[in-house]
Amino acid sequence: MDFGIFTFGELSRNIDTGSALSPRQRVHEIIELAKLADQAGLSFLGLGEHHRRDFALSAPEIVLAAIARETTNLRLSTAVTVLSTQDPVRLFEQFATLDLISDGRAEIIAGRGAFIESYPLFGHSTEDYDGLFDEKLRMLLELRDNAVLDWRGTLTQSVPGMDIAPRPIQDKLPVWVGVGGTPASFVRAGRLGLPLFIALLSGPQRFRRLAELYRQSATDAGHDAGALPVGVGGHFYAAPTSQQARDTFYPHYRAYFEQNMPRAVDHYPRATFDDWSEPGGGLLVGSPQQVTEKLLEIHETLGNSRYMAQIGLGGLPFAETARSIELLATEIMPAVNREIGPAG
Repeated sequence: MDFGIFTFGELSRNIDTGSALSPRQRVHEIIELAKLADQAGLSFLGLGEHHRRDFALSAPEIVLAAIARETTNLRLSTAVTVLSTQDPVRLFEQFATLDLISDGRAEIIAGRGAFIESYPLFGHSTEDYDGLFDEKLRMLLELRDNAVLDWRGTLTQSVPGMDIAPRPIQDKLPVWVGVGGTPASFVRAGRLGLPLFIALLSGPQRFRRLAELYRQSATDAGHDAGALPVGVGGHFYAAPTSQQARDTFYPHYRAYFEQNMPRAVDHYPRATFDDWSEPGGGLLVGSPQQVTEKLLEIHETLGNSRYMAQIGLGGLPFAETARSIELLATEIMPAVNREIGPAG
């Protein structure tokens, strides 16, 4: 299994002091964490896209380009690009350029987005929430597959046979579809034969049937479902012991839930946090052994070939985040791959 990290770059306020990192501090820390992940042997870094003052990453492509010059092995992606409110032509140009800068390490994870502030900001209506994504995803794939684009759009622009440049180093720039829990999204990804990224905000059993639906849709459309990568990502924090992990992470996770969610949460209680951290829950917080056991359960349930840990939530200090990444790379990843083998 491949392992990586991702972050939305949220700017959570400390629940005791009321202070938060500045956007400048947060972006610089993310670059340093990317360097650490690269040196530790992880294979993937993803950056989210949000357009609110409580997040530092509204232009993840620029930060990824900076990271590309500081790393050598990490594959670099958004997690996710809110494709519904992006211009697919401009997006492809940016990632083709990132691919050149990084010597062929760029990817795109495209999604509709749980946050909707980008719709009015860029002149789109949430009434077209799914239609925009569907058309722009098809347009993005046409851009990827053709150096000259001839496209007639309905919700997008029409392009009368124009050059799409530069072209990336990779023959086909990887485009994943990021999904939450909507069955139609799994069907669409399977029908198009695209890799799938599942945002695992609850236990894996909830997604078993949806993963089967994705693979069946791929097979029905003539794709080799067994060859399509499935990635899983979720909230993550590891420490030497379970109690240390929970006690350290809970105040920050509470801050994240109460400040940075798409819809306001009045209070996130410790009992809920502990319940989500138990076996079968979607929150991967604990000792390396406990996290390993959860990852093996996820793999057995969903057959994923990549795991992406969302790190540094809720203003977790840099040193704690760095230590958690180190445990992921040096203890958890080897333990999982001893059981199931590395991604082939």
